[in-house]
Amino acid sequence: EVQLQASGGGLVQAGGSLRPSCAASGFTFDDYSIGWFRQVPGKEREGVSCISSSDGSTYYADPVKGRFTISSDNAKNTVYLQMNSLKPEDTAVYYCAADVYCTSYTVTNYRSWGYWGQGTLVTVSS
Repeated sequence: EVQLQASGGGLVQAGGSLRPSCAASGFTFDDYSIGWFRQVPGKEREGVSCISSSDGSTYYADPVKGRFTISSDNAKNTVYLQMNSLKPEDTAVYYCAADVYCTSYTVTNYRSWGYWGQGTLVTVSS
């Protein structure tokens, strides 16, 4: 059974940093790409970033480019999202997802991802 466990959210002031993580189990980690998405109440789930299992390529949604960095520790089956220069508009529940493809298309299309973990709340105060 595919399981994705997101953790590491929290409350931070604007300009601060957080590094949520996504621990994966129940599947061969090297065979799946991992993506991060976020959602606020009343809005559609929004793509943030993903990392490809095939070649380690990374993609970012425009609102986070230059501020967020995704990385993978294959020995720990864990993907991290380093979030710097946080803004109040980054406040959301952050979810990680797994599927085969991480591309410039799938990074912003949550319907392309088949497996989801529970979210971790990130709150950025002004």
